[in-house]
Amino acid sequence: MNRYAVFVRSFAAAVAGGSFFVAAESVCLDIEADEILQIPQLSDGEPSAGKRVNLIAPEYLGTEVFHTLYLPMNWRYKGEKLPIIFEYTGNYFPTSGSTGEVEDAGLGYGLSGGKFIWVSLPYISQDHKDNQVTWWGDERATVEYPKVNVPRIIREYNADPEAVFLCGFSRGAIGVNYLGLYDFEVARLWSAFITHDHYDGIKEWKNTEWGTPMEKYRAGAIERLKRVGDRPYFVSQNGGTSGTKEFIESVLPATDNFTISNINTNEIFGSFPHPIAVHPHTDRWTFIPSKYRLRTWKWMNRVAGLSKPE
Repeated sequence: MNRYAVFVRSFAAAVAGGSFFVAAESVCLDIEADEILQIPQLSDGEPSAGKRVNLIAPEYLGTEVFHTLYLPMNWRYKGEKLPIIFEYTGNYFPTSGSTGEVEDAGLGYGLSGGKFIWVSLPYISQDHKDNQVTWWGDERATVEYPKVNVPRIIREYNADPEAVFLCGFSRGAIGVNYLGLYDFEVARLWSAFITHDHYDGIKEWKNTEWGTPMEKYRAGAIERLKRVGDRPYFVSQNGGTSGTKEFIESVLPATDNFTISNINTNEIFGSFPHPIAVHPHTDRWTFIPSKYRLRTWKWMNRVAGLSKPE
């Protein structure tokens, strides 16, 4: 049986900006829920409600480059349009349990409680034949991928083009700005942003071409940050966000659209390794109830314009 379904529907540029979204009440995240989340297993075959599948874009037929797509249980092809969350994963880092693979992503599912359409985007290898598990691979190809596929996915899977979240963990947290705000063409795809653990422009990344020297890297990060505009932005960090907060405030004249949240994963999980997370540096911190999940889901509901179901 084939590992991947093939994504062959035509491209359509259907993305619009905006910071107020309207969605069905059934999508609202229950901030008081005591539910422990579990990521759906990958399935073979075509996408459908409640399934998570691997998809190959037409441009990458014959390669191992793919993204994952999850359609929530309440998804209908001709039904009400649902919010959609795109994700960039962390690097390959076995200590934290991060494989760097798109199929092992988890932040977007946890942030949306499994109620949004969820897509894990790839980083493209230099030879364009595989997903890259460490850093950006072919940087330009990696940026081009969402330019082509985000509007296509929004159209083909009945997502709300005005409720398009971009999130990332670790490498992906840097990637939210480094890739997602790389230029104005890709920057306009998103309606809101979420990062967890790391942030573009905060520290020098030695032994990389893009993240050093610090002066050059920081100058680029400043220009990318300016492309956020007034869109909602949630920044979280295990262990403190003071450096990130200071950087953002030093660049932007107004930061009312930013929410900065310190996350204590030791408080959430108690000790490590935990059955859900093996290390404090984890994208699974919204999987179990905590005051941190409550605050974050409250922000998601507010930004997405969702009302609490009766």
